[in-house]
Amino acid sequence: MKTVDRNRRNRHETRTITVFDATTAVAETEWQPHVAAIIQVERDVNVRQADTGFWKPSLETSIYLSNRPVAAKIAADAIRKHWGIENKSHYTRDVTFREDASRIRTNPGIFARLRTIAYNVLRCSQSETMPQDRFAALGGLDAVLAMVFSRER
Repeated sequence: MKTVDRNRRNRHETRTITVFDATTAVAETEWQPHVAAIIQVERDVNVRQADTGFWKPSLETSIYLSNRPVAAKIAADAIRKHWGIENKSHYTRDVTFREDASRIRTNPGIFARLRTIAYNVLRCSQSETMPQDRFAALGGLDAVLAMVFSRER
């Protein structure tokens, strides 16, 4: 299966998705019960260089594993949705909450969950931008509850 994105952020990207049956590749290995399909995504990307106006080509190949047989179209959609989540959630969490800069080393999972809850509250009641809403939430629990319950859904 082939998909094409043209003129997105000064990029032209062509993705070729191929799904292989993994039965013979993982036979008699510890992976046999876990891998049913191997998904190969080739990205042929041309990025426009602002300073020269020329296009810089690159070719990337990614390999994904699936625990069940999957069609190429479904695999392509799942991979694109995954990166949508990555760009929307994880990038925002790192930039707004500075999660990657966290120095918490004891029970970091607890604080990651608290940041996730805060992210979800702010995302659901977002007014302008996430940093502005985060600043407004500094007013305490009453401010956060006001943010959540004052917005029309």
